[in-house]
Amino acid sequence: MRPLRLLVPLLMSAAALPAAAQAPRTVAGVCGRTNWVCVAECIDAECVDKCMREGCEDALKRLKACTSKAACAPDDSACAAKSCGLTCERSFEPAPKSPEKLVTNPCEGDKAPKGTAVPRELVGTWVLSAASIPDTDQGQEERIDVQPRSDYARALQVTPEGCFVLRTKLDDATLGRGSTLDVRAWGRVEVKDKKHLALRTQDGQAVGPVCGKQRVVPLSQGKFKGGEFTYAFEEKDSLVLTVPGATRQTFQFEREKQEAPEPPPKP
Repeated sequence: MRPLRLLVPLLMSAAALPAAAQAPRTVAGVCGRTNWVCVAECIDAECVDKCMREGCEDALKRLKACTSKAACAPDDSACAAKSCGLTCERSFEPAPKSPEKLVTNPCEGDKAPKGTAVPRELVGTWVLSAASIPDTDQGQEERIDVQPRSDYARALQVTPEGCFVLRTKLDDATLGRGSTLDVRAWGRVEVKDKKHLALRTQDGQAVGPVCGKQRVVPLSQGKFKGGEFTYAFEEKDSLVLTVPGATRQTFQFEREKQEAPEPPPKP
């Protein structure tokens, strides 16, 4: 296996999967479904930043300025809604008229996506821990000014039936105080051989409190591109995905560890 060129800790490059997105088209001045679809298709923090800049950067700046002036605590959605409700509402597309039903477990039930049989080693939940800096062999400029983004978190869940769920967490550092979104995309896994797989995104939702209201934003109308990767295991609990092409950008995931149950209290 080709060694990683350089790994950057997640806090320095919170990468996203599965493929770099095109610039989103959205209503000028607001953040909405097009932005969340774009986030779901990103491959690195630069791409996520671009998704958030297109159409809603200025709106979020105004919202952050308002909540900062109101001295709202980071986790106080009530303060943000009360003090900056109108500013907040103008920053985001309205929630759908007919409330979207929350899909709690996309990989369960009759409608769950099914791909090819997945090797046992791939099954589980993987948390992104590091990402490589692109190669410069093809004349591409090396990124050395990666900005710390601890507010993006990425996890990949894979089931034995070939279903995957990809999650990106956007917290108040990105969306403004009192607002957070769990952007989820899901679809089928196609394992082509012992080295190659593809993630074929089919649907998604952005879920969380925005402007003091719980929202479920459907992403089903988004144009998902999916992504193809080579995969390998560095160790038993370390998964490495590499994007084919000139940059050979690489992502390292660690298997999510189950927390041990708390011991019962002593009598």
